[in-house]
Order: sequence, then C-alpha cells, then structure tokens
Amino acid sequence: MRAFRFWASAAAATEGGREVAALARRAESMGYTGVVLPDHLLEQHAPIPLLATVAAVTEKLRIGTFVLNAALRHPAVLAQELASLDVLSGGRLEIGIGAGWNQPEFDGIGIQFDPVPARIDRLTEVLAILKGCFAGGPFSYAGKYYTITEHDGLPKPVQRPHPPLFVGGGGRRLLTLAGREAQIIGLAPRLLPGPLPDPRSFTMAAAEEKIGWVREAAGDRFADLELNTYPSGAGPQITNDALAIARERVERLHTMTGHQLTPQEWLDSPHVFVGTVAALTDKILGLRERYGISSIMTGDVDDLAPVVEALAGR
Repeated sequence: MRAFRFWASAAAATEGGREVAALARRAESMGYTGVVLPDHLLEQHAPIPLLATVAAVTEKLRIGTFVLNAALRHPAVLAQELASLDVLSGGRLEIGIGAGWNQPEFDGIGIQFDPVPARIDRLTEVLAILKGCFAGGPFSYAGKYYTITEHDGLPKPVQRPHPPLFVGGGGRRLLTLAGREAQIIGLAPRLLPGPLPDPRSFTMAAAEEKIGWVREAAGDRFADLELNTYPSGAGPQITNDALAIARERVERLHTMTGHQLTPQEWLDSPHVFVGTVAALTDKILGLRERYGISSIMTGDVDDLAPVVEALAGR
C-alpha cells in the first residue's frame, strides 16, 4: 500500500515572493508532499516561475503543475522549461498536463477551442513530444498538430526517464490515455456541456468505473500507477455541520443540471472533503484501502491541515 502524498495549492499566493515563500515553507513544515499551481490566464502567477520560487526556498517539497493546458505552448518549448525546472529544483518536479477545458481563455486569446476528441488528440501528441525531448539524443515526430525534426531537447531533466507525468479526467477516452502514458492518474468528475459538473460522476460507483478504465488501459503497469483525487465537489472544509452543507450542495447541483444526488452520496464522493477531522481521516484511509487512492489534493495549505498532519507519510 502506497504512503499518502498530500498536495496543497499555491493559487491563493497572488502577491510577491515573500508570500509564496511563506506558503511553501509552511506546507513543507506541515508534512505536505508538494505544492501545485494550475495553468490559467486568470488572476494568478504563471506556474513555472512560481514553482521555481517554491523550490528555491524549500529543501524537500516537491512542485507540480495541476495542470498545464497543452494548447497554450509548443511542447518542445514547454519541455525545455520543465526540464530546466526539474534541474533547478534538484529533481522535484511532477508534470500535470491536460487538454484544456476553459473555453473563455481560448476565445480571449484567439486559440481555437476544438471539440473534446481533437483536444485529446493534441494532448496525445504533446505527451509524445515531451517524452521525446526528455529522452537522450535527437528525435523526430510527425503528427497532425506538430512536426519535430532531429530535435535534441536540452537540458535533460534530473529524473529519468522523465519527471512523473500526471494526466487525469472524468471520461473514458482521457483516462485511457492517462492509463497508457502517465505515472499519476487524476480521477475527476465528468463535465456536462457548459461546462457543468455531472453529479452522477461524483459518486463512488463512478470512481470505481473510472479506475476500471485505467486498469484496462494500463495493463501490467497498473500496479505501478498512483491514483489521485481532488476536492472538485466543493472547497474542502472541516466542519461539524457537513450534512447541512451537503443538502445545500445537492440542491444546487439539481437546479443546475437536473440530476439528483442524495446528501450522503455527495459526502461519500471521492471529490468531496467536508466533515470533522475524524470523519475526513477515516474517509481518506478508506479511499486508499478500497480503491488504492493515495494522492490527495487538499486546496489551500490550511484547509485540511489537521488531517494532513495526522496522515502525511503513513
């Protein structure tokens, strides 16, 4: 059974380097495995420089992108940035990358927002090129979106053959790609058109189905994969009034989507971390025992601090 790895988000650190350094040092002292930052053209820092700052002010804390938008950068340029970050951090980088989902960001800068299958096809090519750049020696690649001719990606990352790749999602096609190509698999709810979350994809039964897709795609390598979940159902919260929060949330989901969950289904979801410290500790232990989920995103550093301190490294 894998030891737990807990990840905190640095998205709230929107000011200067001192704020970022304080967040990073606090996360390291509390037992977090690492700090992540998403990749959005919103009010936040760009992920590469922020994560470099985190690495510079810590000793062991790992750094990760959660997740890069594959459509925003040429993969060979991205590979150089990521390899440099791995070298500068002494081999502490983990690369989360996805197909991109937030259409207004695409529209705002004039990048075509393709249908889901085309975005996954592009992500497939990006993963192949990243691996080619990280490998030893020149390589060539001819795809629909990118062409590489005898390019030797430099520098090479410290972690060989490359830093761990994190790919996740809620649909079968994306999780099949993750099972084939990634080392860390993120389980997420599916999005309905809009995008809106599909309440049915929040449930434990849906998570079990998703893990089955990953297992089928991964084959013999499934035992080497790490499974991750994150609190996409609501911001994580330590509270004695979880049931009242659950009732409000399922009613809101029903109004938005027309699909109904029970409050208990919502609380049991692997994408919801709302409850007492004892209840959340038991829940996370149960996710690992029943489903093998050992990597947990927790939101801001302080959101689930007592739970992280109780379980980190176990």
